[in-house]
Amino acid sequence: MRSHKLLALALTAGLAVPAVVSTASPAGAATAATTCRVEVNYVDAYDTEENNGDEVKINLAGYMYPSGSQYVAMNNGDTAYSGNFGNPTTTIGVTASAKFSLREVTPPVIGQGDELGSVTAQGSTCAILSTGQIAYVSKHIFGNGYWYYLSLVMTGL
Repeated sequence: MRSHKLLALALTAGLAVPAVVSTASPAGAATAATTCRVEVNYVDAYDTEENNGDEVKINLAGYMYPSGSQYVAMNNGDTAYSGNFGNPTTTIGVTASAKFSLREVTPPVIGQGDELGSVTAQGSTCAILSTGQIAYVSKHIFGNGYWYYLSLVMTGL
């Protein structure tokens, strides 16, 4: 019950939900991770800016996902997974970070679009993982007329 109240308080304040580290380590995993794979877990659309939904992409290190003139159409209540975006994934070390930016684009000319918000995976989270252990990093993204939830998953390597 208490954790629900804290989560509700964090959401009301528009704060990022801290990384949640899985408590169960894989069998035989006792080695500290030196790098982590970071990928999109999913994106939830709670409120979209446009009446017929938003056209969204993920910007990771200057690369737009999905590639080319493709985008993910998101309406209220939709969930899009990593595969819907073309699996944006990167690897970071324990002192690095990776920013995943949620962008709204305007067809038919798909450019960088407008940034709706972002989630950054920190190397400090990677540093506390064992090889094979996972952590979830997520954030509610609020703006004028839109509300998304972007979740990343980090895996210790």
